[in-house]
Amino acid sequence: MLTPHIIESVVRSALAEDAPWGDLTVELAIPASAEIDARLVARESGVFAGGPLIVETFRQLDPRIEVTALADEGEAFAAGRALARIAGPARGVLTGERVALNLCQRMSGVATLTARYAAAVAHTQARIADTRKTTPGLRALEKHAVRAGGGSNHRFGLSDAIMVKDNHLAALGAVDDASITSALRRLRERAGHTTSIVVEVDRLEQIPPVLDAAPTGILLDNFSIPELVEGVRLIDGRAIAEASGGVDLDTVAGIAETGVDVISVGRLTHGARALDLGLDAP
Repeated sequence: MLTPHIIESVVRSALAEDAPWGDLTVELAIPASAEIDARLVARESGVFAGGPLIVETFRQLDPRIEVTALADEGEAFAAGRALARIAGPARGVLTGERVALNLCQRMSGVATLTARYAAAVAHTQARIADTRKTTPGLRALEKHAVRAGGGSNHRFGLSDAIMVKDNHLAALGAVDDASITSALRRLRERAGHTTSIVVEVDRLEQIPPVLDAAPTGILLDNFSIPELVEGVRLIDGRAIAEASGGVDLDTVAGIAETGVDVISVGRLTHGARALDLGLDAP
């Protein structure tokens, strides 16, 4: 959730990094009385995200700066579109320009890439979801951008839900069908009744013993298309079927067509490039 506290904290940290002792150029070259009226302009097409971060950046620098949104979060736009108007004291606008652009370009890049994945699977039941492969300190921003692009959020962090992977099972000594089922049942007994439990498998033969423990979901990791089809058949609606691994824009539609419910894609965040946006002042 992109809360006001997170927005304030991220922006404050970014401004402290960029201008720890003020903006030397602005303070020496720009009169305190100077005003500017600029537009955030798209240099390429995409999907917009990050408006609240732009507002907060200029609010922290000078509350007299007026930011007017000209595009909504999640709105698609063409190259040349004005996405926001920033008007007011020039010193604050010029000091905040790069921080506002960096945050908005990053978030809009994630939203734009997510929208491409979501469009590729729109003819299926599958949802596109993000992962924890995010930029440290910017997870809330990037997950917000995924939602703006039409994707879904996986767990926010390790505290949100239980995800049992192969190394967890190895650490528990769960090496055969009976021990896997037993270990997962004990986990279910210790977890709260509202806690989601997802178990990662990398072989078809792991699915039946995992299903016997009644998990919330089963993550089919790096399965081939035929294996995914068989995995969905074995799960048969008794748990959420999630596919992960080897997902890109060339493969995602075929993966979705196997009948999986969710496709988690690390590339949405760690593979997105910043969108080309600029701040233009007449």
